Amino acid sequence: MGIAHFVTALLDAQHPSTLIIPLTTKLVEDAEPLRIRIKAREGVERDSDLLIDQIRAIDNKRLIQGPLLQLDDDFMQLVCKAVCEVMGMGV
Repeated sequence: MGIAHFVTALLDAQHPSTLIIPLTTKLVEDAEPLRIRIKAREGVERDSDLLIDQIRAIDNKRLIQGPLLQLDDDFMQLVCKAVCEVMGMGV
């Protein structure tokens, strides 16, 4: 089961919250795995860092617009690896 399938399953089940990884435009170089750089594209107007150590759950009612961008499977694997590393879970 891929990550996209998992997200779709949560939404279809009307799960009340969604896990998000916040973005910042205050860039820090060489900060992996705590930050992962996303280049400006689609709904992200400026280069930004994903703040891996600040994952949080938000109520779905706070989601007022669709995804800012779609990340490919290779990039999502990088994010997954960083999350596991930050949480002390072996990859």
